[in-house]
Amino acid sequence: GENQYRIAMSVAGFAPDEITITHEQQMLTVTGAKAGEDDTEYLYRGIAVRNFERRFQLADFVTVTGANLANGLLKIDLVRELPEQMKPRRIEIHQAEALPAGEASKQIEGEKHAA
Repeated sequence: GENQYRIAMSVAGFAPDEITITHEQQMLTVTGAKAGEDDTEYLYRGIAVRNFERRFQLADFVTVTGANLANGLLKIDLVRELPEQMKPRRIEIHQAEALPAGEASKQIEGEKHAA
């Protein structure tokens, strides 16, 4: 939607308890830290599992509504909620009543002052 956003990150190899999402003022921080050291030697490791930290600068009035981790893809949902006084509003235009025919030709003239 117009005021809904989503951040999608690939975090293959990380469990939900190894990922931390924090939202402070206008900064969103996603941190991933593996719980323990893996001493196994690999001939080839297709997924690099190392700690990470990613920061996102959020616009005014954007809040995090939820996060979901499925199949190695972390999705963070955001929504922008403007306060009522900041939302654009339509101003009604009223039609003025017409003046009677005799009053329409009268003009008000001010006094002339010498400079």
